[in-house]
Amino acid sequence: MNDPSIVEYYTFFGVKQNTHQVTSHIQYYSIIMKFSQYCTAAMTLLASAVTATNPFAAKTTPTNARAAYHSKLLEKATVLRSLAQQEADVDLTQYSLRFEKCQFVKSYSQDLADEGADTILATQRFVIFRLCPSSNCAKSCNSNYGEYVIDMQNYLQYTTQFRQQEQEEMCNTCKEQCYYQADNAAAGDDAANAAAGDDAANAEAAGDDAANGARFLADVAYSSSVDCSTCMTDCSKIENMEANYYLDATNFINCQEIKAADDDGQALYAGPLCASQGSKIKIGVFTDEDCMFVDSSKDVDNYLTDENGNGMKLSHALLKTTYSTSSCISCAKQVQNGNYYQSENQEVCAELYEDAGKCEKTHGFDNGLSSNQNYYYDASNQLANEELVCDYISSLKSGTYSQDGEIVIGGARMYKRGGTSTSGGQKFALTFFIIGTVGLAVYAAMLHSQLTRGGKPSLSTQGGAMA
Repeated sequence: MNDPSIVEYYTFFGVKQNTHQVTSHIQYYSIIMKFSQYCTAAMTLLASAVTATNPFAAKTTPTNARAAYHSKLLEKATVLRSLAQQEADVDLTQYSLRFEKCQFVKSYSQDLADEGADTILATQRFVIFRLCPSSNCAKSCNSNYGEYVIDMQNYLQYTTQFRQQEQEEMCNTCKEQCYYQADNAAAGDDAANAAAGDDAANAEAAGDDAANGARFLADVAYSSSVDCSTCMTDCSKIENMEANYYLDATNFINCQEIKAADDDGQALYAGPLCASQGSKIKIGVFTDEDCMFVDSSKDVDNYLTDENGNGMKLSHALLKTTYSTSSCISCAKQVQNGNYYQSENQEVCAELYEDAGKCEKTHGFDNGLSSNQNYYYDASNQLANEELVCDYISSLKSGTYSQDGEIVIGGARMYKRGGTSTSGGQKFALTFFIIGTVGLAVYAAMLHSQLTRGGKPSLSTQGGAMA
């Protein structure tokens, strides 16, 4: 027969204890387990917050993988020419080319990894441009346009070549159509001779020509865009640029050495870089022959000299025309066909269009591949991946990358070296877990104190009898 005064016993961690002590121990160790779980969760959240403020943590984010995939996609997004034609069958004559943004992107490079370089992140350089309706290109371009992304080197080569030809044609036309004092002096002599004779009308006409001053515009020039009030001065500056110790910045759109390596330091190179948060393109100093690693502490003008050792400076006048948003490049050129003229695509627009990744349907571009896909034998790849190209262009424009190509973490639009601040949600969660952890620690300490204060069980609780 069982004695109701005898308490049931259990073995707990090898020690014989009664049910009251076992219950207390179970509660204690349950608190300890919860405390451990809270600590683990708090440390995990803390680590994620630290990662969000650490710019070096970009290597572990999914953004890298997405950027690498998009980069590979863009390499294949080039539309190949028609089998039957040398040029695209897309009519661009109603559009004008407008620069939007320049952007550097740093991404993993297997070549650098194989070479054992100091870094495995190579810098890719992109330019985003639009084909806007010519009627409102310089004012606004918010609808019915196409948006494109292309390698910066290709963009600069095509646009610089076009602007150089445009400049040469302007100066040639200026010389042919704008006359200076030498010509007007001859007109003045004719007026004097005519005044000595009986032809007063001729004298008056010649005198009017002489009175026009230093220069005048010939009749044929009224049909051209040459401004004789400025073109002669501008063309003179261009012609005498080097004599005035200036170099055209477009000479450096391809990376080239400006300082040879010596005992005092490494070689330096000059090449194009993005400036003013991608709204401009300038020439900067780089530490590698591929112009991937910028040395922002150096100024390219400090390393330019002529053959006599005289210091030179860069003239950015021509380079500025390649990224000016107020001066679009018309994609139409007039070509004579018999007795009349017809519009054809400018080569610069056609070449850029063919080489670029395209985002057209989203912006209502009516003359793009979607309406001309039958003319292309490889347009299906571009059309199938257009949404991804649009996403990639959006990421380049939205602040995913800093000006020098680093991934921006935490959604901040402006890159700040050293990371971004912790979000409000992270602060609340961290505070909650810290307070909860402290509370559990206090409660666990109280239970532990109660258990240790109870000491060893007495004989009566062990079922024994006192002598």
